[in-house]
Amino acid sequence: MKLETTKNCTPRRSPLLLIVTWLSLAVAFAGAGTLAEAGQATGTTHQFVATTYYNTFSFAHPPALRIRPGDRVVTKTIDAGGRDQNNTQVARGPNPQIGPFYIEGAEPGDVLVVRFEKIEPNRDNAFSNTVLAPYAADPSFLRYEAERVRQRERWDVDRAARVARPSTPALRAQGIEIPFRPMIGCVGVAPPRKEAVWTATPGEFGGNLDYFGMVEGVTVMLPVFEPGALLFMGDGHVRQGEGEVLGNALEISMDVEFSVDLIKDKEIRWPRIENDDSIIVLGSARPLLQALQHATTELQRWLMADYGYDERGSSLLMGHALEYEVVQVVDPHFTIAAKMRKSFLSR
Repeated sequence: MKLETTKNCTPRRSPLLLIVTWLSLAVAFAGAGTLAEAGQATGTTHQFVATTYYNTFSFAHPPALRIRPGDRVVTKTIDAGGRDQNNTQVARGPNPQIGPFYIEGAEPGDVLVVRFEKIEPNRDNAFSNTVLAPYAADPSFLRYEAERVRQRERWDVDRAARVARPSTPALRAQGIEIPFRPMIGCVGVAPPRKEAVWTATPGEFGGNLDYFGMVEGVTVMLPVFEPGALLFMGDGHVRQGEGEVLGNALEISMDVEFSVDLIKDKEIRWPRIENDDSIIVLGSARPLLQALQHATTELQRWLMADYGYDERGSSLLMGHALEYEVVQVVDPHFTIAAKMRKSFLSR
């Protein structure tokens, strides 16, 4: 690991959080859930270069870097197969993670807040599978009609035009051209119960969420289960469709910038996301119905705790305005997003 540290006295503000921005004065809220004061006035920008990567989310991995609430990290991730921005194999797959980042002051029962300020491909090629994953299609189709040979496609990534095109002539001739929507597939903390979880897997701790909306500008909230939270990330995608039906996406290495904060003494049970338009919960489980139940329940808790609705009021709102997104159906646990647009919220 190579590490350089510089002071940054004017960190970028986060308009999405409903609590307080970094440059705000520390405010005490009634009841649980106050933003940690550490790092509020000034934050430090860390230039982080990983030299060790992990294929499990676990409390047992030593911290790669200690940071404070309000700090910002400028770094790079490698692709899902372990290749860096130079296409050099530096780790083994699947989904090798950078980190873990130890956040000073984070304790079990807190919420870690991660804001992605930059997610940008940093090389000119990506890869993906070329046939649908088994869970994404009818078994009879896969058995009797579909291609049986799985092949990997190399994609040409045009960073100037911000599109990706398959490199195989027969596929390129079909006019396939995919616009950029860069995203991070994996972001998570050390799981509960001292578990070590394979990096192909999502859960209440985050992990391999593969949410196509995990793009630049979003704010992610994760429950903390271990001292320091131990934040991991990786698995960049140029773009991914809903369901991740190939079993992967346009896999690539990324330039990433993110910042962190803490909400002290606030319980959440599943990853939450906020963007300019919506609040979103990601639930993961098998069967898919159970993932939907996790996401729905956590969204209702959020509406009741932070937006002033009671159970009946939040139920009525969800009954007529709730949206679902099928995030992925290919990982050991499937993931559903429950989303409420901010335009429907009364406060």
